[in-house]
Amino acid sequence: MSRQSPSVRSGASARTLRIIGGLWRGRRLRFPPSPEIRPTPDRIRETLFNWLAARVPGARCLDLFAGSGALGLEALSRGAAHVTFVERDAAAAREIAARLAEWGTHLGSVEHADARSFLARTPAAAFDIAFLDPPFASTVLEETVAALEHGGWLRDGALIYIERPADGAAPRVPAGWTPLKAKRAGEVGYHLYSRAARGTSIE
Repeated sequence: MSRQSPSVRSGASARTLRIIGGLWRGRRLRFPPSPEIRPTPDRIRETLFNWLAARVPGARCLDLFAGSGALGLEALSRGAAHVTFVERDAAAAREIAARLAEWGTHLGSVEHADARSFLARTPAAAFDIAFLDPPFASTVLEETVAALEHGGWLRDGALIYIERPADGAAPRVPAGWTPLKAKRAGEVGYHLYSRAARGTSIE
C-alpha cells in the first residue's frame, strides 16, 4: 500500500514526483508522507496518457482519490478543460491546491472530502474521464463505481481508469462499462473502461 513510484524520492521532506508530459512537463509536485498516498508510477502514467491522448484535451475530469494529485495535474498539463480533485487527507488537499495556485491555473478545484460523501451529492455536471486510484487496502471501489454509474456523474462514452493490486481479482464494474485496456506493472494492475461506449474508441 505504501509502494512508491520510482520518481518519488525517499524521505518525508522530499516526497516529490514530476509531471511527464504537456505544458507542465518536468515540473515537480510535493505530497505528504502518508502511507495511503501511493502515486501512480511514471511508466504507468505514461501508458495511461498515451491511451487517453485523443480524449484529454477539453475533457472534464474527476480525480476521485487524488492523493498526490498526479493524475489530475497530468491531465491539466495535457489540456483538460477542468479537473475536480477529491481527497480526504487535509494536508494532501492543501498541497494540490497550492500546486494549482503556484502553476497559475484556475482549471482545477479541490474538494476536501472522502469519495462516499462527495458522490452522495448531486453533480453540477457530468465528467468525461474519471480516475479511480483508491488505497490498495480500501474496500470502497465497488461502492464507488456504482455511485458513479447511478449518480449522474459520468457522460455517455466517459472513460474510467481504475488502479488496484495486480494480484487481486479484476474489478467488478457496472454492466454498461466496456473494458478497453488492462495491463500490469509490478504490484499494480491498471484498467481502462468506457461507459455506454457507442462511438468511443481508443487506438
